[in-house]
Amino acid sequence: MSELEGFTVAVTAERRKEELAALLERRGARVVLAPALRIIPLPDDEMLAATTRGLLENPPDIVVATTGIGFRGWMEATEGWGLADPLRAVLHEAAVLARGPKARGAIRAAGLTEAWHAASETSAEVLSYLLELGVAGKRVAIQLHGEPLRDVAAALTDAGAEVVEVEVYRWVPPEDPAPLRRLVESVCAGSVDAVTFTSAAASANFLATADDCGKGEAVVKAFATSVLAVCVGPVTASVLVRRGIPVVSPERYRLGALVRSVATELPARCPTFQVKNHQVQVRGFAVMLDGVAVAAPPASMAVLRALASRPGRVFSRAELREVLPAGDAGDHAVEMAITRLRAALGEADLVETVIKRGYRLRTEVVLTSAMG
Repeated sequence: MSELEGFTVAVTAERRKEELAALLERRGARVVLAPALRIIPLPDDEMLAATTRGLLENPPDIVVATTGIGFRGWMEATEGWGLADPLRAVLHEAAVLARGPKARGAIRAAGLTEAWHAASETSAEVLSYLLELGVAGKRVAIQLHGEPLRDVAAALTDAGAEVVEVEVYRWVPPEDPAPLRRLVESVCAGSVDAVTFTSAAASANFLATADDCGKGEAVVKAFATSVLAVCVGPVTASVLVRRGIPVVSPERYRLGALVRSVATELPARCPTFQVKNHQVQVRGFAVMLDGVAVAAPPASMAVLRALASRPGRVFSRAELREVLPAGDAGDHAVEMAITRLRAALGEADLVETVIKRGYRLRTEVVLTSAMG
């Protein structure tokens, strides 16, 4: 059994989205691509060229590389301007700091050696290191990662440093916002099981899109109750946490670790039952019957998830009507959803009819319980 079979996982990344989707699909997930932003590289940007020439004329004491793609992009841009060798010479004389291993790899690929790197891969650790080091009277160049680091720049300036921001690329909204808006609707409807975030900018734009659609509060509620938010690291997560959204993050800030977190967390949230010698686990769009995915219509799965949220409790038809997908209504729709579910599960049928009251989940043996 694939860990993520029967689950739908959304990818909000733009860069490396195909790689992340492939990793999730390899574990059985159904993947929805909904980029929350896009990267605009600036290899011909006049401001970047002017900033670079300014650093050659007035060399920095400290240079901070925040991302691998950004530092490489800067070096590639200088190749086109004929400034690569002069910039390397200047950087050789400066203390070059790396925010994480990708930035460190880009520094070394440029023929340079980092003086220090942040173990946590966060700008906050870089700032703490610099303030402890002392930056009064120092010229500090910071390679940005798609958005301003206003708090970092302000703190360094207050500590007496002269800060030069090096903007290599920018984060901007996606060209086609429709997939992201559809994802917002899917989160509210509970038709995705998890959403992955790989940058703070993506987290922020997802929430901004939800707010623009009038769905901000509904999205927060969905993440708090049924949809899993998985972030690659604490910086990405902080945007969601500030809105009260619970977040899962791997200890290592890598795509592989992110996927492993999804593969561990989603199955653990799902109830598993023993019914007539069959092991049954209720997942997002399928039921795992003795380790094999059994597809059921969306209405059937919606009813089953509701029943599984409170095993043994009797749900009236009126209550179950409320969980049906848009377009399905009436007691007949509930009855048809249960009939189709029973047909899919065969003798491992989970649903029991309570005459004149409604339906409930059989509770012979509950192996694990769902969250909440």
